[in-house]
Amino acid sequence: MNTGDRVRVERGGDSFEGVVLPSSTPEHIVVKRESGYNVGVDREAATVEVLESGVYDIETGETEGESAIEFDDDLPTVSLISTGGTIASTVDYRTGAVTAQFDAEDVLRAVPELAGLANYRGRVVANILSENMTPKVWQELAEAVHEEIEAGADGVVVMHGTDTMQFTASALSFMLDTPVPVVFTGSQRSADRPSSDNVMNAVCAVEAAKSDCAEVLVCMHADESDERCALHRGTRVRKNHTSRRDAFETVGANPLGEVVYESREVSFRRAYEERGETELALHPDLEESVDLLKFTPGTDPELLATLSDRDGVVIEGTGLGHVNTAWIDTVEELVDGGTHVVMTSQCIEGRVCDRVYDTGRDLLDAGVVEGEDTLPGTAMVKLMWVLANADSVADAMSESLAGEIQDRSTPWR
Repeated sequence: MNTGDRVRVERGGDSFEGVVLPSSTPEHIVVKRESGYNVGVDREAATVEVLESGVYDIETGETEGESAIEFDDDLPTVSLISTGGTIASTVDYRTGAVTAQFDAEDVLRAVPELAGLANYRGRVVANILSENMTPKVWQELAEAVHEEIEAGADGVVVMHGTDTMQFTASALSFMLDTPVPVVFTGSQRSADRPSSDNVMNAVCAVEAAKSDCAEVLVCMHADESDERCALHRGTRVRKNHTSRRDAFETVGANPLGEVVYESREVSFRRAYEERGETELALHPDLEESVDLLKFTPGTDPELLATLSDRDGVVIEGTGLGHVNTAWIDTVEELVDGGTHVVMTSQCIEGRVCDRVYDTGRDLLDAGVVEGEDTLPGTAMVKLMWVLANADSVADAMSESLAGEIQDRSTPWR
């Protein structure tokens, strides 16, 4: 018995079949069952019958009997880039093989519904949980997307874990000028679950990547049904629920557009950058010495003082952008010492305005830059980019560079 063999395992009166996976210990057999779940079995307690030898090659990622995918000149080419996360785990999910390969056949084995929608190229940038995402990986991803577009991709789909997708989408929005759509997608629930959202999200993301909207987008379920996916602008989206399939929302407005799953129809509600209007360019430099600090009642200003060695600090303040008055002297000390301090709000919607109350006016006098209605996480990513690329931090943070600041803050519900 070898890795990649299909086997039947008998243990304690139970019987199950699957493909043998690599095991971290010689005492156990790890088998991927047809249901998608893995099971580990003590070798001494099991009887194993090999049903087929080498049905899956761990090194090449090829399954016996599968043919190569032919290129169709009538279809657009979409590059699929994996960074990890739940949706990426669906690649080779039937076998669970641990491999860095991620090509068109891998994708179509995982999501057969993608066949015939486009020609595909596959690429791995990272294979990490999204909480392990870093600015360095953002830069590697931006460079990979740039290379794929330069090589002729008509659109790019980035498969990403959902927990930090909004940060990465923001980063690419600032680092990349793109003439084609760059669409982030993921899944809240893995492929082995009946309620998985991986297929619909992937299909809708590919359709969005074929659309005329040449922006960085996030494509996820629009509601609890399996009818449509929402298309969110990368700098205005936020994950607002831990586990619902429609966890992502555009803050302060309706989503930019949507994809109807059954008809594959893509539509947009507001103006967007059209395909081919922007010249491809990459601006990958980031200043990583930036922190995001949330103010809460009673927080000691010494906590802010510990960030005096940082190049930038984004504060998530109360209401219109306030902190305890005891913080103001510390803010001024940071600014005088060369740290750029940007104020955002803990409120889900609305914009910062520090000209209404005395505390706000004192913060402005101390040198705070207003972040307008930029989301706090987006403001942190933007400040990293601005510090490395802009001549005036104050001017750049007050200007909408990638749709992160809305013209007006009005109730939309």
